[in-house]
Parts: sequence; structure tokens; C-alpha cells
Amino acid sequence: MDLKDRTVLITGAAGSLGRVVANVFAQRGAHLVLVDLDQQALQKVFEQYQQHLLAPTNLLDQAQVDATVREAIERFGHIDVLANLAGGFRMGEPVHATSDTNWNFLFDINARTLVRAVHSVVPHMLKQAGGKIVNVGAYAAQKGVAQMGAYIAAKSAVIRLTESMAAELRDKNINVNCVLPTIIDTPENRAAMPNADPSRWVASQDLASVIAFLASDAARAIHGAAVPVTGLS
Repeated sequence: MDLKDRTVLITGAAGSLGRVVANVFAQRGAHLVLVDLDQQALQKVFEQYQQHLLAPTNLLDQAQVDATVREAIERFGHIDVLANLAGGFRMGEPVHATSDTNWNFLFDINARTLVRAVHSVVPHMLKQAGGKIVNVGAYAAQKGVAQMGAYIAAKSAVIRLTESMAAELRDKNINVNCVLPTIIDTPENRAAMPNADPSRWVASQDLASVIAFLASDAARAIHGAAVPVTGLS
């Protein structure tokens, strides 16, 4: 799973999972394009990664995403992997009472950021005749859950978009797959659920390893998979 000299663009890079995924790819020799909305967070988290590209970007602004992708191409010459980690969760109302605010927030952060990123990156992968795209769905999105309708719908969209893109791009030597984690063991989730047992959650390192596998040549025969990553217990 050597990724030496591959260029990996990671969205949501300054988040708890993004930091771990970036470290895994860096250890495998990749060049990193680290994308997050918060410039200060990027600089603080990746202070030691100055050889890589820190790219503060509003993923809902297509012009900003296009500019970041152009900068990455100018610096590294190519983008070989797109890891769409940007996303978020919040409990919602019953479906019949779901507010536009919750609906738009959850679709924007989970699905629209993905669409904006692939809109910019895929044309370059087509020109270079290959690439890997790994998206982050959710294990819970495989069926409906009360008070989570908007979140489930948004993450379900990630799965269906993954499958559709895989069908469109597999003959172009571009692999598109997604992971379906359960609750990820992050400081934020521990703080939000202090009485839960985090040993039953998914370790960020383990999820990052699956993402790195799907981004590697070892996964070249995998297209359109939604891989459950549910922890050790």
C-alpha cells in the first residue's frame, strides 16, 4: 500500500478523523492537499506539515474548490486520491417537522461538499487516466432511524452517489468507494457521550487504515463498495 509521490486531497482535514487520515497517508509517502474551512485550524493542526499544501477552502463555494484544485495541480502536478471526509452529524426533528435549517445543514456538509469536490477533481483524474475516490458514509444510513431522517437521507445520498460515480468512472480507471463507520472514537464524541463505552466504537486509526487501503493499488478491483467499518466488538 505504498503511496509514495501520490497526491492525496483530503477534505475536512483539520477534524479529528482528518488528522489521523492525513498522518496515515503521510507515513505512506504521499503528498497532501489538506482542505478545511478554518485556516487557523489547519495551521495549528498541521504545523509540522509545511511541505504539504494547506488549503483553507469553503467546500460549498465551487470557485474556491476549483482554485484549490488548480493550486494543487500546479504544485504537485496531479491529484491521485480524493478523500471526502468533510461531514457532520446532528440529531433532528421528526421527518414531518424537519426544519429547512437542519435539512440544508446536513445535506450541505455531507453531500454537497462531496459533489463540489468531485466536480473539480474528476476532470483532472480523467485527463491523467486514473485515480481513487473514497467517501465517508455512515453505517446507520442503511435504514431509517427516528429523529435522524435528514442525516440518514444525506448519508444515504453519499452511498448512492458513490455507486453512481463508480458505474460512470470504472472504465476510466477511477475507483470510487465509500466507508460506512459506526460511531468514531474522537474527543468530540467522548465529550458528547460521557457515559458510553468508546471501546465499542471505531478507532480513528482503524478507519483511516481502511480509507488508505481503498486509496491504494491493492483496491484496484473494487468499485462502488460501501464498506462497513464497525469496530472490534
